Amino acid sequence: MRFADRLEAGRRLGARLEQLRGPDVVVLGLPRGGVPVAAEVAAALDAPLDVCLVRKLGVPYQPELAMGAIGEDGVRVLNADVLRGTGVRDDELARIEERERRVLAERAERYRGECPSVPLTGRTAVVVDDGVATGSTARVACRVARARGAARIVLAVPVAPRDVARRLGGDADDVVCLETPWDFAAVGQFYDDFTQTEDAEVTACLRRARRRRPSAGPSGRATEREVTVPAGAVRLGGGLTVPEGATGVIAFAHGSGSSRHSPRNRQVAEGLHRAGLGTLLFDLLTDAEAGDRDNVFDIPLLAGRLLAATHWLRAEPATAGLALGYFGASTGAAAALWAAVEGHPAAVVSRGGRPDLAGPRLPEVTAPTLLIVGGADPLVLDLNRDARSRLRCENRLETAPGATHLFEEPGTLERVTELARDWFTDHLAPAHVQGPSTPASDG
Repeated sequence: MRFADRLEAGRRLGARLEQLRGPDVVVLGLPRGGVPVAAEVAAALDAPLDVCLVRKLGVPYQPELAMGAIGEDGVRVLNADVLRGTGVRDDELARIEERERRVLAERAERYRGECPSVPLTGRTAVVVDDGVATGSTARVACRVARARGAARIVLAVPVAPRDVARRLGGDADDVVCLETPWDFAAVGQFYDDFTQTEDAEVTACLRRARRRRPSAGPSGRATEREVTVPAGAVRLGGGLTVPEGATGVIAFAHGSGSSRHSPRNRQVAEGLHRAGLGTLLFDLLTDAEAGDRDNVFDIPLLAGRLLAATHWLRAEPATAGLALGYFGASTGAAAALWAAVEGHPAAVVSRGGRPDLAGPRLPEVTAPTLLIVGGADPLVLDLNRDARSRLRCENRLETAPGATHLFEEPGTLERVTELARDWFTDHLAPAHVQGPSTPASDG
């Protein structure tokens, strides 16, 4: 088994660990390479993420070879076999440990800042790295978690030697490993991309995870209430959900032939609620208008309705002052990009969208835009690539492997939800109202 990168490894590992999901689970990533893997695991388990700060004690003339490792709270593990084989003196070991302790303290401040570590007392700690080689670092991480009061420790890694359990020496209560190959030589040989993880990526993972924590009670659910959105001469039905402590609100623009009751959009919305984001799912057309097929492709009309919803959200007491984003599907994605020029959302996400239908407006969009397309939807993928070339704003194109246009394949809509959630949480700061606030017309 090979992994494209740490993110893919984390998603696979998260799927394997699904049975651990529960309110008492905390995921601990080993900086730096283990944190992106751990972030995907934490998202899959809907669990808080923290770092488990550990430093390898490398042999002086061969730093990649670990003669031991140290962790927070004074924890240290030494590899007696490596020490004997390399002949490292006690004074050399002490000098290296002193240096690594300083690095450990600096990284604790850099990664956590003013945020306290996640409490572990009485909880299950899932310790995650991008792989295990000698096992020294993993053992220290497990001991650190134990010292912080964890009741159960699960070491979870994508790849490790076949004797990984022996190398851990009983420091983990359970070990979950996706692959234990006979030809194991180094962790990196099982990744197509094993680029070194930078500190900025570690802090970004932790920031996203903090934003992702459920904020609407133990289930992460929030109550939806029926609302009416005025749009010129018509009134549009909708459902507004705002979790307690919401950091933003996302207006959904559904695609042709769909409505605010779209099961796919509602599934994505539930994932956003768990990340502390509110949502407005509303009908872009009245029942009478929806019967005219020309209306569902009238992008200026649909964009006008989304702008009306934008102004309504900015005036609604439950959402006034919250950062605003747009999520569009199919033709709704074109409406979202068209409306973004005047509505000035903080971010836009398109799922299986037709951004090409907003062609004249694309160069004017300033909101950071994420385009998500099914990997098995070649026509729409080409249209999105062409549309992206006309965007001048921050943008990214992501494909969901194996997904067709409606994302009906197992796991594909979950991938859309993860991508949308991360894009919005990265780009929606506690809001200020942007752009003009004049009433929108139907046109």
